Amino acid sequence: MNLPSDPVMLLSYVNTKLRDDYSSLDELCSSLGADKDDICSRLAMVNYFYDEELNKFV
Repeated sequence: MNLPSDPVMLLSYVNTKLRDDYSSLDELCSSLGADKDDICSRLAMVNYFYDEELNKFV
């Protein structure tokens, strides 16, 4: 699965998927074959971090 390369588009895509389809970031990554550390580091570059309780990047 090719995730968006632009961090803002990635944020929108991942948060939408988490809201609509997945109960956790781990589940999303497993299902899409995505690297959790890569997603987190790319979004950290634009000051977004995963909140497990909210199940989204904030």
